[in-house]
Amino acid sequence: MVAFIRTMPHHNAWNGKWTGDGELFARVHPKPRGAKATEKYQNLIGRHRYDFGDGWVACIEVVEVGTSEGRKMKKQSRGFWGYDWMIDSLLQHGVIQT
Repeated sequence: MVAFIRTMPHHNAWNGKWTGDGELFARVHPKPRGAKATEKYQNLIGRHRYDFGDGWVACIEVVEVGTSEGRKMKKQSRGFWGYDWMIDSLLQHGVIQT
């Protein structure tokens, strides 16, 4: 399985804390089949950064996980809070772009 894990390492919150600190925000996809699809996902493994330009920065870490770890992540995840477009962008373009 392939997990997309979102964090907000830099933020411009008024109190210095992001609401989601300490929580897991992840989407888990089944591992793709076929050479082309596998290569596409392999090229995404690692960290991807998106700077909103207002002091907020999001990171998406793409990692391979086993089936049991993937199921556990799905249960613990608080969703992706509307940032699924970042995953879509990575899959379509290989980078996070608007």
